[in-house]
Amino acid sequence: MNKTKRKIFETSMKLFAEKGYDATSIEDITATVGVAKGTLYYHFSSKEEIFNFLVEEGIKLLQNSIDIKTAKYQNYIDKLKAIILIQIKIVIKYEDLITILLSEFWRKSTRNQICKENILQYINKIETIVKEGIEKGEIKNGDPQAIASEIYGLICSALVYKIRSKEKMEIMKLYKEFENTVIEGLKIK
Repeated sequence: MNKTKRKIFETSMKLFAEKGYDATSIEDITATVGVAKGTLYYHFSSKEEIFNFLVEEGIKLLQNSIDIKTAKYQNYIDKLKAIILIQIKIVIKYEDLITILLSEFWRKSTRNQICKENILQYINKIETIVKEGIEKGEIKNGDPQAIASEIYGLICSALVYKIRSKEKMEIMKLYKEFENTVIEGLKIK
């Protein structure tokens, strides 16, 4: 991604998170980036295309991070720990993206559908890891879909915690809390 496209991407993400998709205009984006409309349209054909690109790239980033990190582990509990840690880090680094995904997830629009499809694709990746862990006897028997949704839900929890916290969010402190409450419950004792 070239410098101008990245700036449009990052600015749009910030504006969509702060103002909402509908309240953000192409003019807002071009004025904040400092480019002409023609330059924006050279990279993206519409505001909708910018939004779709944000969602797809954001989920791709999350999935790639998960793939790289979980490939390092043989044990499925360790894979789930890695997912939780990555999700916390993503919330801290890309809070605007998570805000957009969560705010659009519940609306009734084409944007809602794009968010849902991408989020559910990501949750399915977690579900596969949970299923395999159950089959190998490393994770307690349970509903893989519910467990995967719960693990994804930690993104929401981490974001709410970050918003409520008055100090800088400590990644490892929050991770240990999630590990104690979620991971310990999945271990076979």
